[in-house]
Amino acid sequence: MSPFARFGCLIAAISIVLDQATKWWILEGIMQPPRIIPLTPFFNLLLTWNNGVSFGLFNNSNSLNAVLLSALAIVIVVFLFFWLRKAESTRMAVGLGLIIGGALGNVIDRGLHGAVVDFLDFYINTLHWPAFNVADSCITVGAIILIFDSLFSPKPEQAKMDDR
Repeated sequence: MSPFARFGCLIAAISIVLDQATKWWILEGIMQPPRIIPLTPFFNLLLTWNNGVSFGLFNNSNSLNAVLLSALAIVIVVFLFFWLRKAESTRMAVGLGLIIGGALGNVIDRGLHGAVVDFLDFYINTLHWPAFNVADSCITVGAIILIFDSLFSPKPEQAKMDDR
């Protein structure tokens, strides 16, 4: 395994640990009893259970969601892991590691609780962004890093031309 792939796996592991630690903290320490905790004029902590995917998409009470979404996430993680094994830059390894870690963090929740623990609530007046968690943040930041990497990293054919 390349150094980039090992680094991406480390990023994935750190993402999972941070995600699960914050969810444990929310469930066991902060939300006993469940409540809304206003922290700023635009941010609350609150406990919600998401049966869907990131940011509340497909959030319904279908009992098959946990199994189907977990299976889909695992298939995607396997694909991303094979991509990670071929990573050619630190930036690509970090992006893939964040997405893999975030996806697996949410899979762990579905296995333990049947739904994903969400607790970060940003809003403006009465308009609330769907509640999310560290895993969702990792997935989003990882995707942004991969997009940035694909747009701004020199392409192999460009690097050859630049060497002339």
